[in-house]
Amino acid sequence: MVASPPIDELHYDDAPDVDAVPGPNSRELLERQREIDSSAVAYPEDVPVAFEEGKGATVRDADGNTFIDMFAGIGVLNVGHANPYVMEAVHEQADKLVHTVDFPTEARLELIEKLDEIAPPGLRGQNRVVFGGPTGSDAVEAAIKLAKYNTGGDGLIAFRGAYHGATSGAMSLTGNKKFKGEYTPLLSDVVHAKYPTPATDSNGDAAALCPRDGGACCESFSCARALREVKEILEDPYGGLANPAGIFVEPIQGEGGVIVPPEGFLTGLRELADANDIPLIFDEIQSGFGRSGQWWASEWYDVTPDIMTTAKALGGVGFPLSATIYHEDLDTWGSGDHAGTYRGHVVAMRAGSRAIEYIQEHDLLAHARDLGEYIRGRLSQVAADNPRILDVRGKGLFVGCEFVDSDGNPDGDAADALQDYCFEHGVLVWKAGRHGNVLRLLPPLVLTEDLAETAMDVVVEGIETVTAEAQHA
Repeated sequence: MVASPPIDELHYDDAPDVDAVPGPNSRELLERQREIDSSAVAYPEDVPVAFEEGKGATVRDADGNTFIDMFAGIGVLNVGHANPYVMEAVHEQADKLVHTVDFPTEARLELIEKLDEIAPPGLRGQNRVVFGGPTGSDAVEAAIKLAKYNTGGDGLIAFRGAYHGATSGAMSLTGNKKFKGEYTPLLSDVVHAKYPTPATDSNGDAAALCPRDGGACCESFSCARALREVKEILEDPYGGLANPAGIFVEPIQGEGGVIVPPEGFLTGLRELADANDIPLIFDEIQSGFGRSGQWWASEWYDVTPDIMTTAKALGGVGFPLSATIYHEDLDTWGSGDHAGTYRGHVVAMRAGSRAIEYIQEHDLLAHARDLGEYIRGRLSQVAADNPRILDVRGKGLFVGCEFVDSDGNPDGDAADALQDYCFEHGVLVWKAGRHGNVLRLLPPLVLTEDLAETAMDVVVEGIETVTAEAQHA
């Protein structure tokens, strides 16, 4: 079957088209939500809107305002809202069977085969897939269990700036102290090493610090420093981590601010994991499934993990589904050693397979690389003459733009004001970073060149307006 329609037929024709926002219907729904929903609801505090429907890379609110979506539900909707090719299979499957725990179905086995087809080279043809709970956090929990089960260890290395989820084990790996501060104690023996930060790289002697052998240093001081710290945690007799079970890392940090590591970082971690006989685990929940212009962000560095987590876009058009993919040598679990009621969500599995086919059929990986280069180029043009932009970075359609104030300190207010400006002009964007000072763009991979140009016109105008106002404040 041809994976139609083409991407330029997926979207609302009138995007962006907004009146004063939020409109009366959105305000009514927001008020109803405040009265009956949880106090933990957060996103409407930043973008006060109630959505009604979506198509492709566009979305419409309850008042008929139409937006270009440069956020995609935190990178969930990689093939767009209500992609017809995916939805056709969803409707067909939903009318037949929805839930099967882990009994075999064509939908389940097809998705496992599709995931093998797109797995990183070092895992392709020699992996196993385990489905557990529906969220990315559940995939991380499975990875923690698998690492501990295979090593007999209990200590874990993660990184500052990391986000891995909201369940107990995943929160333990997450770096955000405020996010998890009320729920301690969590897992014991989780050590957070420094993640390299190329935007603030120093001019220190990287090669003298780097633990990699044979002149393999990539000449980034922040990379050398991070790898040295991991090596000391693992190998220093007084390093503090007695029984390591694995290293957890995002190949590109998402919530941390779209931090793209230097060239040698993941390779260095691979070498350290091998030298210490522990698994290397990549969290590809936000960075994977085509987001970076490769199926998995780790492919940019030719590094294969032992265990890899995926979720978000795996469910095709927003269905909750997660998976942990791991080398077959680690498949030592016995029957029932990992479980989860929703590990048989066959509608989501059909959607995931169709999403993979759509990305393949329309060569959306190359499209994401090209369009991401254009978006970063537009931002870099602004940054060249604007000292309030510290850095523009990313891979594919995973883009970050970091703001600082006139003294060079993180400027979350600028990112907040830019988000408001874009919302009022019909473009949905989000933020990231330790201080909320990074513009984070995660548009659907089906975003067209025309929509990207229109959206970036708004973003660029917003940056110029916001930073000029701050300059004169």
